[in-house]
Amino acid sequence: MLYRVAELTVSPALRAYFKPQVTGQHHVPNTGPAILAANHLSAADEVFTPITAGRQVLYFAKAEYFTGTDLRGRVKAAMFREFGHVPVERSDPRAAASTIDIGAELLAAGKALGIYPEGTRSPDGRLHKFRTGVARLALRTGAPVIPVGLIGTDRVLIQGDWRWHRAAVEVRYGAPLYFAGRSDQERSARVLRDVSETIRAAVQELSGQEYVDAYGSAIKAAD
Repeated sequence: MLYRVAELTVSPALRAYFKPQVTGQHHVPNTGPAILAANHLSAADEVFTPITAGRQVLYFAKAEYFTGTDLRGRVKAAMFREFGHVPVERSDPRAAASTIDIGAELLAAGKALGIYPEGTRSPDGRLHKFRTGVARLALRTGAPVIPVGLIGTDRVLIQGDWRWHRAAVEVRYGAPLYFAGRSDQERSARVLRDVSETIRAAVQELSGQEYVDAYGSAIKAAD
């Protein structure tokens, strides 16, 4: 209910205010499973992709966002659930496998799943090495992967600053990438890396970012 209200009121208001430039939206299927694989510059990314994709996009979120007991925590949990966010316990060593299983279930139900294959926000504005979870999901489910290039969202919501700033934003959707019929290759490390690199190259072409052959989390840890 809340999502439908936001879709009819908040989304048009955000599009009117920020006027994001959108290209390739026709590549996003109106129905059926789809994996939207994007670069990750800002917390605002999870706003600009759904309001331009033309359909609801689900995301994984930290489990602690759903467990608050005070009024603010309960409201936040309710909003996350209403907007389709899926809780993930990141501290659990089995979380990665569980996340893939949950993602596969959502895709089997015909949902659109948003994923940031870098695994974290870019620490320096560059594109970093992709984790292989997106490749595993694509191989297991056969769902099309829609590469997404986000530009300018880091100027809208700057890390450490809660205020939203009006800035030029572009959302570029690329042609779908298909990996159907290859589920038997899901456990091949070489295939997973090859598929991840194919997706990464498509995202990079859209975002125009410089590529760094290192995980963003490792660069953050070294700072």
